[in-house]
Amino acid sequence: MTSGAGRPAPSTGTTPRAVSVVARALPVPAGAGMARILVERNVLAFRRGWVLLLSGFVEPVFYLFSLGIGLGALLQTVTTDAGEQVPYAVFVAPALLAASAMNGAIFDSTFNVFFKLKFARLYDSVLATPLGPRDVAVGEITWALMRGTLYSTAFLLVAAAAGVVTSWWALLALPGAVLIGFAFAAVGMWATTYMRSWTDFDYVTLAIQPLFLFSATFYPLAAYPDAVRAVVAWTPLYHGVALERALMLGDVGPGLLVHVAYLVVMGLVGVLGAARRIERLLLS
Repeated sequence: MTSGAGRPAPSTGTTPRAVSVVARALPVPAGAGMARILVERNVLAFRRGWVLLLSGFVEPVFYLFSLGIGLGALLQTVTTDAGEQVPYAVFVAPALLAASAMNGAIFDSTFNVFFKLKFARLYDSVLATPLGPRDVAVGEITWALMRGTLYSTAFLLVAAAAGVVTSWWALLALPGAVLIGFAFAAVGMWATTYMRSWTDFDYVTLAIQPLFLFSATFYPLAAYPDAVRAVVAWTPLYHGVALERALMLGDVGPGLLVHVAYLVVMGLVGVLGAARRIERLLLS
């Protein structure tokens, strides 16, 4: 898993036209249009650090080839929770796509936001402009969402090239990854507002690693004991994995709305919580 703390971009008199076009096209919610200025700042800050952005999808790709293809040569097929037998690489690829979206979003909304909040004091300067606490929350979450989407897009292209995408429903897997990124970015930023030092980020790893390993990522939910299965079914990454797996395998039904609703509610709660905490920390 990778992360990079974006450095504040130097002040310039003009903004490159391409960056301005991207910023104006961002899907910022109504009433928070000023947030795109903060997103534009992040785009500018990373214009020379694009290698850090591209590195985020490498880990899931390594897992895909080492486990999906290497271990898949031994396991051959896996029976999904829907009762369908599929090659192991086809089974594990959607889960790694969900994990890629989670990694890109949550690490940007935790480590980077903490650096800007506690050390760079960027948001203190931001609030001296027309931007408010809500704009800070929406802007940073949108940027984290963009980063998670970048990772997910790259991974999906690699998975398609590797031949593990078997259904045209997989076209909806990218919007699904965006939703996963939104949920984790929002909650990640909210959690970051409670962090006191860098050592507190051990809790982030403590939360992310079990989610990655035990959210039906590498084997079906039916493989768990009943008690563990009930716990896993309530975890956020499991809902992301189940959503992506259903889309990439073409197993689409009304049950997917449960996963979508879970992630939407998680994201909205995170946005509201992050905005209130940012306001309390910066304006009190």
